[in-house]
Amino acid sequence: MKDPAYEAGLAVRRRVLGDAHVTRSLENATTFDEDFQDLVTRHAWGDIWTRPGLDHRTRSLITIALLAAGGRNEELNLHIRATRNTGATADDVKEVLLQVAVYAGVPAANSAFRIAKSAFEEMAKEGSR
Repeated sequence: MKDPAYEAGLAVRRRVLGDAHVTRSLENATTFDEDFQDLVTRHAWGDIWTRPGLDHRTRSLITIALLAAGGRNEELNLHIRATRNTGATADDVKEVLLQVAVYAGVPAANSAFRIAKSAFEEMAKEGSR
């Protein structure tokens, strides 16, 4: 049993990203990256995502904007897919990415739109099964 920040973070991480992704991440951890998994769970999810100041939808949209602006495309895809758990809609994401275009650049937004479009199409197919 880990400390309360870790446990709270793990619960939020599972709720936002989904059990399958989190289980896979933790099970695939090695001695090389297990400390990183602990850090992410404890601090990103346990210290930040559990704070009462913003709801998960808002945190999700902020995260998407930051990942898009920074060109962190693999993580962006993950967080686009997580919108099905956070309450953020495709229209919300579109508005955030338009904001990214103005404040972080059209190339960053162009890549992010491509990733989001693909992720939403995949999610729609998955939902129709």
